[in-house]
Amino acid sequence: MLAKPSSQPKAANSETARDINRSLVLNTIRADQPVSRAELARQTGLQRSTVSLIVEQLMRERWVAERGVGQLPRGRKPLLLTLNTEKAGIIGLNVMPRTTKMVLADLNISFHSEESFATSKDPQEMITVLANRIRRMTETHPGMAFEAIGVSLPGRVDRFSQRLVFAPNLGWRDVDLKTPLEAATGLPVFVENAANACALSEVWSGPFAGVKDLVAVTVSEGIGTGIIANGQLVRGPSGAAGEFGHICLDPDGPTCKCGSRGCWEVYASNSAAVRDYNHGMQARSKSRRWRRRPQSYASVRDFPDLLALAERGDVTAGKALERMGRYLGMGLAMLVIGLAPSVITIVGEVTRDWDRIGAIVQEVVRERAQTHATTRIVPTDNSLDPRVRGTVALVLQKHFQPRMLS
Repeated sequence: MLAKPSSQPKAANSETARDINRSLVLNTIRADQPVSRAELARQTGLQRSTVSLIVEQLMRERWVAERGVGQLPRGRKPLLLTLNTEKAGIIGLNVMPRTTKMVLADLNISFHSEESFATSKDPQEMITVLANRIRRMTETHPGMAFEAIGVSLPGRVDRFSQRLVFAPNLGWRDVDLKTPLEAATGLPVFVENAANACALSEVWSGPFAGVKDLVAVTVSEGIGTGIIANGQLVRGPSGAAGEFGHICLDPDGPTCKCGSRGCWEVYASNSAAVRDYNHGMQARSKSRRWRRRPQSYASVRDFPDLLALAERGDVTAGKALERMGRYLGMGLAMLVIGLAPSVITIVGEVTRDWDRIGAIVQEVVRERAQTHATTRIVPTDNSLDPRVRGTVALVLQKHFQPRMLS
């Protein structure tokens, strides 16, 4: 039987102090690059000798590089430091029910290479595909030092083992991606829930970088929520915190893939809107007016098709999106009341029609969240790839944030 992690804090030791100092230096370089060693010492409050030792270690590990010289009125010109975007790389994998995206990113989360491919329904087959594609990517960039692999999944991930517990929309349960991928690639692998990865992306390098309290809501086949509170990702003891998509709105509602009924995501997800549209078209086809003027219709298979229909003025598609917006607003009101974050970001294709859906969401939240919270609800720019950027941020935070005492 595994021992439970201790809840008692431990005293800081010399290793902890070195870890904190390293993170201070790395974050200062990241925020103010290019920056000299002397400036690092001034900003961090560390002794110059300590800064020099840390910088030398970071250069050996290829996290930091010298880029040019600074200008001073007199004396020796200082060498300037930046993150090493040419030699240090991170592989990010965002696994979705239909498609998986893989990127090679540098330490500034700029993509040097990216590719997409079909997601296998068989997790073991998918692990083999991922391992082969990762090996090919590393082989085609021989001059780069690969630091780690970040993986985001649309499901619950155990905080300590990093095993996927259950991903209803993937149909995967109790899957270990970490161990076989590490064995196949020789690289550390970090696995995280997709919504948590999106939240990390938003506060790491997005427009809300530095925000201390934020909720990222991912809307796709299901609904996920990633929570940042006091600058830290909220995972809970087992890593299952934040599963608001499976909070029941109606115990007599439709069955959810999680096994419960009436979950938020069965009303407000992409698949819910598609189902709503198809039911609406079936009802219209049975009406007397429709039978007098028979017309053929094709069922919609995916959410982009539904958005396209609404953009062309299809009334039934527009109503399905409006209903989706109302249910989305109900769940967001719950988040505003319970957490009162500064920002809630919405991630997903639903943001393409945010002029229509966003107005409904805001109205429902105003009606239902009668609090003093001043939460902003903001659509995320999907062109920024928040899910896959979050997989890179997942790796970076391991180095840029000091390890918590345990």
